[in-house]
Amino acid sequence: MSEDKRTSLEEIGEFGLIDLLTKKAKKRQDSTIFGVGDDAAVIEKNADDVTLVSTDSLIEGIHFNMMYTPLKHLGYKAVVVNLSDIYAMNGTAEQITVSLAVSSRFPKEALEELYDGIHTACEIYNVDLVGGDTTSSLAGLMISVTAIGSAKKDEVVYRSGAKENELIVVTGDLGAAYMGLQVLEREKSVYKANPDIQPDLDGFDYLLERQLKPEARKDVLKFLKELDVKPTAMIDVSDGLASELFHLCKNSELGCQVYDEKLPIDTKVSTTAIDFNVDPATCALNGGEDYELLFSIKQEDFDKIKGNPHMTVIGHFTSKDSGLYMIDKQGSAIELKAQGWNHFNKEETGK
Repeated sequence: MSEDKRTSLEEIGEFGLIDLLTKKAKKRQDSTIFGVGDDAAVIEKNADDVTLVSTDSLIEGIHFNMMYTPLKHLGYKAVVVNLSDIYAMNGTAEQITVSLAVSSRFPKEALEELYDGIHTACEIYNVDLVGGDTTSSLAGLMISVTAIGSAKKDEVVYRSGAKENELIVVTGDLGAAYMGLQVLEREKSVYKANPDIQPDLDGFDYLLERQLKPEARKDVLKFLKELDVKPTAMIDVSDGLASELFHLCKNSELGCQVYDEKLPIDTKVSTTAIDFNVDPATCALNGGEDYELLFSIKQEDFDKIKGNPHMTVIGHFTSKDSGLYMIDKQGSAIELKAQGWNHFNKEETGK
């Protein structure tokens, strides 16, 4: 390969790479209902039901740092982030497989601790560990989880189902995981400069938990069913709110408007962001790893969710040619940019 034809992965980004590598994928099996392009693949089980399949990997030095990541928390998180994809399809998670690549610097006891976290997640979310693989690694630890779930065929929610003027809803609050990471990185830098100084983590419990031990919003699906509300499109917030809005708009061929004053941001996130000289809205839009659910509902369903403490209406969808905008507190329209996590960005990976 000549250098003048070389294109860096950083240049095309994660999603550009996915599009490039999968553009030649062809559907060969009648049982494949939906493949690449959503939170999970959808495979026909029978006339009424489908199987949902999703896979994610966590790589040492890219997704986690062993200096401040407890192995039990890592095992738990690895499961939860995959289950979140199943819930984002409005499905029920049922089984997982786990594959590890591990270097010789990890003793048996470390892997037992990692699997304690995996088993705890399986117990809490009522899923079974049914298989996987282990192999050696020359460069640290990699954990890959495949989540398998099910749903009624007519209850699956894709990214592509939103319509113009429908409301945009997000669960929970945003930006806490990102600020938790900033706190951990700050204390890591202090420790590396002077190992005699103990980490100052008092008062940051919520932010640290959101980063190190997130939860998937299985509960929200129960709330929605009780309220008789079916989202028209849905995705989980893993790479940042702005990035996920781009996915929904692209797949549904729409634009959107979201409102700065409507973004659900915890008080601790706001105060910590200000201490770090970061705009709290930037944390919500671009931080990532919140694992909340972002979805659209019909306007007539607004009264059903109005006042629900788990859900916030943050905007609405517009026509495709209207673009994607955030309306700030002064009423000005600011064009959204998907600046969330990029797996091939040298600064973010620390390479």
